[in-house]
Amino acid sequence: MTVKDIRTQLDQRKGRKNEIEELVTSLTEHIKEQKRSLRRHEQAREIIKEVGLKTQQELQYHISDITSLALEAVFPDPYELVAEFVERRNKSECDLYFTRDGNKVDPIDASGGGAVDIASFALRVASWSMQTPRSRPTIILDEPFRFLSEQYKEPASMMVKELSQKLGLQFIIITHEPVLASYADKTFEVTMKRKISKVN
Repeated sequence: MTVKDIRTQLDQRKGRKNEIEELVTSLTEHIKEQKRSLRRHEQAREIIKEVGLKTQQELQYHISDITSLALEAVFPDPYELVAEFVERRNKSECDLYFTRDGNKVDPIDASGGGAVDIASFALRVASWSMQTPRSRPTIILDEPFRFLSEQYKEPASMMVKELSQKLGLQFIIITHEPVLASYADKTFEVTMKRKISKVN
C-alpha cells in the first residue's frame, strides 16, 4: 500500500468522522427537542386532568345536587342521588346511585314510590341547564310520573310548576294524571274516535 493510498483512506475516514459528528450533533438536538416536547405534553396532560376534575365536580353538582333537591321537594324521607366518577378501562365513567342513611341503593332495583321518575325528571332538567349554548327552553315529557305513588303526585306537580316559573322553562307534558294537568297553564284534551285523534 502506497502513501497515496493511505492518505486517500485517511481522507475518507476524516470525511466519515465529520459525517458522524454532524449526525451526533443533529441527533443530540433532536433528543433535546423531544425532551422539550415531552415536558410540554406532560404539562398539557396535567392541565387536561385538572380541567377534567373540575368538570367532574361541576357535573356532580348539577347531577347530584339538583336531583337530590327534586327528591327532597317530593318525598318526606328522600333518597339522595350520588354521581360517582370512576376509572374503568382507562376511561372515566359515571355511576349513579341513591343513598339513604349511609346505605347505597340501586335506583332501578331497590327504590319504590316513583323515586326513579323524579330523578329522571330532574336529570332532564339538569342536562338542559348544562347545555352551552342552551337549546330553546322547552322540555317535552311523556307520562313523566307514571310510577309515582298517588300521595306524591301533588308535590311533584307543584315542583314542576315552580321549576317552570323559576327557570323560564316550558314543559310540554303528555299525561293521564288530573293532578299534574291541574297545575298546567294550558291543557288540551285528546280523544280518539274510530282511530282518529281529536284535540279539544
